[in-house]
Amino acid sequence: MSASPINWQKSSFSGGGGENCVELAQEGGKIKMRESEDPSVILTTSRENLAAFVAGVKAGEFDHLLS
Repeated sequence: MSASPINWQKSSFSGGGGENCVELAQEGGKIKMRESEDPSVILTTSRENLAAFVAGVKAGEFDHLLS
């Protein structure tokens, strides 16, 4: 029996070529994240940790990293 493939999702704000995006997927109650430039490296976190990070992004806490 083979494992189900992971269904990766990228932001609609990513570039059209798909080579400069961060992708997310859900597997077994955890959230997985990878970068399209090196898809073999996968970060796994909880929904709660991702929610806290997204809240920080929305609040502008990481804006200084983009300039």
